[in-house]
Amino acid sequence: MSCLSLSPSLLAACATGCSDAHLVDCGQHRIHANIVDDFIALKNAAAQAGFELTIASSFRDFERQSVIWNAKFSGARPILDQHQQAVDISDLSELEICHAILLYSALPGASRHHFGTDVDIYDQAAIPPDYKLQLEPHEYTIGGPFAAMTNWLDNNLAKFGFYRPYQSYLGGVAPEPWHISHINQSQLMCDVLNLDVLTKQVQHSDLLGKQTILAHLPELYERYVTNIARPPQDTVLAP
Repeated sequence: MSCLSLSPSLLAACATGCSDAHLVDCGQHRIHANIVDDFIALKNAAAQAGFELTIASSFRDFERQSVIWNAKFSGARPILDQHQQAVDISDLSELEICHAILLYSALPGASRHHFGTDVDIYDQAAIPPDYKLQLEPHEYTIGGPFAAMTNWLDNNLAKFGFYRPYQSYLGGVAPEPWHISHINQSQLMCDVLNLDVLTKQVQHSDLLGKQTILAHLPELYERYVTNIARPPQDTVLAP
C-alpha cells in the first residue's frame, strides 16, 4: 500500500489519527504498511549486534491522544518538565498549560504516532522481566539500560531509513531518544498534516482548552509540530 494511493480525505484522516487504513500488524503493534520491511531489517540488524529492539508504543489514534491530553489538562494526570518533575498547573493560564503538556505529549491530531511511521523503542534484552519501562532520558544515556543500543542506533538508524525527529531540544518538544521515525513515509504524512487540516480536526473535537488551542494554533503548530530535527539528506531512501 502506498500513501499516494489513498484519497486526500482518507489520507488526512490517517494523518490525524482518525483512520487506520494505512496500518498493518507487526507483532503486537500496528505500523504503517510501507515501513514494515525497513523496520524488520532494522530489528534484525540490531539483533545481530546483540540488541532486542522492541516497540513500546506505535500507532495511537486521535481518541487515545485526546484522553491523554484531557487528563493532563485537567490535572488528573501529571505533566512533567524537562527534569522529570511534576508541574503545578494551579496558577497557569490555559495557554501555559498547553505549552507544559506539549513538551512531551503531542496535540491530538498532530501526534506523529498517528502516522504509523513513528515508534518508541527499547532493548528488551537489557532489562529483567519485572522492569517497569519509563521512557525517560536517563534510560537511554550513559549508565542507563538502553545506552548501548542508543549508541548503536546513532550509527545505524539512517542505513535503514529511520531517524530521530526529537534528537535534541529546539525550543519545542523535549529530546526523546526512544522515538524513531521512518524518513520517507513520515515526510509524506507531514506533507498532509497542514495547519488547515489540523484546525478542522481540533474544531470538531472535545479537547479541553479548545478555544485557547484554536486561538494560538499557528504558533503551537510552528513550535511543536514542524519544529523538529531534519533527517540527514544523504540517507533519504527513494520512495
